[in-house]
Amino acid sequence: MLLLRCPLPLLLLLLLPLDSRPQKLPTRDEELFQMQIRDKAFFHDSSVIPDGAEISSYLFRDTPKRYFFVVEEDNTPLAVTVTPCDAPLEWKLSVQELPEEASGEGSGDPEPLEQQKQQITNEEGTELFSYKGNDVEYFVSSSSPSGLYQLDLLSTEKDTHFKVYATTTPESDQPYPELPYDPRIDVTSLGRTTVTLAWKPSPTASLLRQPIQYCIVINKEHNFKSLCAVEAKLSSDDAFMMAPKPGLDFSPFDFAHFGFPADNNSGKERGFLKSSKFGRQTSPKPRVDLHRVCIGNKNIFTVSDLKPDTQYYFDMFAVNTNTNMSTAYVGTFARTKEEAKQKTVELKDGKVTDVFIKRKGAKFLRFAPVSSHQKVTFSVHSCLDAVQIQVRRDGKLLLSQSMEGVRQFQLRGKAKAKYLIRLKGSKKGASMLKILATTRPNKQSFPSLPEDTRIKAFDKLRTCSSVTVAWLGTQERNKFCIYKREVDDDYNEEQKKREQNQCLGPDTRKKSEKVLCKYFHSQNIQKAVTTETIRGLQPGKSYLLDVYVIGHGGHSVKYQSKLVKTRKFC
Repeated sequence: MLLLRCPLPLLLLLLLPLDSRPQKLPTRDEELFQMQIRDKAFFHDSSVIPDGAEISSYLFRDTPKRYFFVVEEDNTPLAVTVTPCDAPLEWKLSVQELPEEASGEGSGDPEPLEQQKQQITNEEGTELFSYKGNDVEYFVSSSSPSGLYQLDLLSTEKDTHFKVYATTTPESDQPYPELPYDPRIDVTSLGRTTVTLAWKPSPTASLLRQPIQYCIVINKEHNFKSLCAVEAKLSSDDAFMMAPKPGLDFSPFDFAHFGFPADNNSGKERGFLKSSKFGRQTSPKPRVDLHRVCIGNKNIFTVSDLKPDTQYYFDMFAVNTNTNMSTAYVGTFARTKEEAKQKTVELKDGKVTDVFIKRKGAKFLRFAPVSSHQKVTFSVHSCLDAVQIQVRRDGKLLLSQSMEGVRQFQLRGKAKAKYLIRLKGSKKGASMLKILATTRPNKQSFPSLPEDTRIKAFDKLRTCSSVTVAWLGTQERNKFCIYKREVDDDYNEEQKKREQNQCLGPDTRKKSEKVLCKYFHSQNIQKAVTTETIRGLQPGKSYLLDVYVIGHGGHSVKYQSKLVKTRKFC
């Protein structure tokens, strides 16, 4: 236990009179820490990060903020998590050596606070990690050096909230619920006004027996990466997004909006809000079209009172009610059934449309170009299993075939023609697709793919710490990113199949799983193959490899996953 559990050590260094003898930062006292963390006023306007507690704070645009904590001994485990709420953040973690001595004068007279603080922070530390974006990002180290750690944060887009969590006991703390091996939300039933969702329980609840409850978020715009982002969106039009008053950066104001009681009774247990109405009541204002409901520890739920023929995005968050901290499942989307009379979806020229089809169901789309055209192109990306596609022009059948992955169909145009597209789902389960229709031949949202999207592993090149793989490219220059994830030895093809949603891009992966990204193409299609050696693996371990190709429009497609295993003995 070496990270600063409470601000006392650093405050003592900054505030107490300095003498000529070296001062050692005291070790943490768990009972003292628990007492102080219950006293919310202890951290008002503090620049100190407590160990094992998540703090909520506020950034003004273009105004950096710095936090500190101390690690007293070398080889200490360390984990730092930063959660942006409603705007991307730039943050950096650095460390510098602790001062061996304080003031050398030995006068016994206290120095001004700013002068003492300057003695510690006047030198630039060694940068350990930096990040820019709106993902929940982590710094994890199994062996960190002693020193004074600095966390610098900046928001360049707008005033925003954020959360920070740091601990020196990541293995035992585990405040964030763990996700199951299949973290997706399944749509098990679809109606005109209802959608039934199911998901695998968190191992934190099923194995560790910790109190977990699940919270579902429903909206019509997009999926969310954190519950913090949901809270910010829900409260963007009320007092939650107002700048906090000086001295209230970490206060009952924040606790009320992040699931803690807003009163000053520190003895009460912190509880998670079960209502979608947060914090202080303000004058009625138009609310965003976003809803949250917490359902306890059930892992199946039916969302009702939805609008027919409307696409909704569903996010699931596992919340540890002891720590009030949450982890996001992989969100999904679904379109409710149409009214009794089938409604045809209108496609707009050059715009990607998401399509959801229930098991054995069908969906009709219509494309009516506004100008004369020589050719029309339909680009279809089937996220899961194969689907049937039919295209008719003014009633005449032009195309009928089964397809999977990404396909492009170019058909001859005709003045004032209207196209009717029929998509039939798989017999195995629900289907998700992305489709683009255009009369502009250069409008290409999906990256081009080779006919074979398998990843090949070279068995003879396997070692105890590396594997070598290859995959095909095309004549079009695209960006390729490869990711790895360690899996159990009993990981099988059935489990791998559950993760084959090709529409889930690299933004759904952890940054620690990223191996590299590179651009690649070849004018000679016979030579359009690239190889990579993935190093730093553990002996005798199994890994799941994924390659994503990212097109010029930013749309990504995943190749078929590859299961590899390093040699156990070399």
